[in-house]
Amino acid sequence: MTSPLIGRARARGVETVSLDSPATRNALSAALVDALAGALAECGEDDDVRAVVLTHSGNTFCAGADLRDPPHPDALVGLLRQLVELPKPVVARVTGHVRAGGLGLLAACDIAVASTDASFAFTEVRIGVAPAVISLTLLPRGDPRALARYYLTGERFDAPEAARIGLLTAAGEDADAVLGPVLDGLRKSAPQALAETKRLLTARVLEGFDRDAGELTALSARLFSSAQAREGMTAFLERRDPEWWV
Repeated sequence: MTSPLIGRARARGVETVSLDSPATRNALSAALVDALAGALAECGEDDDVRAVVLTHSGNTFCAGADLRDPPHPDALVGLLRQLVELPKPVVARVTGHVRAGGLGLLAACDIAVASTDASFAFTEVRIGVAPAVISLTLLPRGDPRALARYYLTGERFDAPEAARIGLLTAAGEDADAVLGPVLDGLRKSAPQALAETKRLLTARVLEGFDRDAGELTALSARLFSSAQAREGMTAFLERRDPEWWV
């Protein structure tokens, strides 16, 4: 199965799945989340797929939730959990901007590499919401002090900083040069061993899903329906400052 929102390619057992909606900066619409989930499910069931590379077309890996067609929080939780539970390693390849919910995708991957021209920001607070659901993958893997700063301020940070605080495995001038040895290692690893090793690595992350997903989904829904979120999203779409700026 194919989707106009998702690109697919395969080379020597590695399936490359690309977010392919550059006109919306690969924002997480309901349709894109559904299409990506479908592609991942196919990869998980295909014995010829040793690993998955999650990447993007255009200059943005993912701009976060599509404010015109946002996915239901349950669907986003399901997608993040699917990435964590997929019985194949998932490697993020980033050569552009990552914002808000896109960082949740990044943290759900087992390995993440980026070029040094990539940039990152948790922009939720600037439109009146919080990085709620994506915390399921971010909080177990990122540096708590750094996440506190970037969650609360919405500041932009670069790829070396993202690597320093645990959101990236590695960064380099050429993302593919960084990625090459990783993919070579995965191709040399036994499929059963990869699946079971991933289970060891993700067990604590999945415990957080079981414990906190319901509460964080409810928080996300409540914030997105609030007056401040309506003002923040309207201001964003109208390219103006929200009323609370001082």
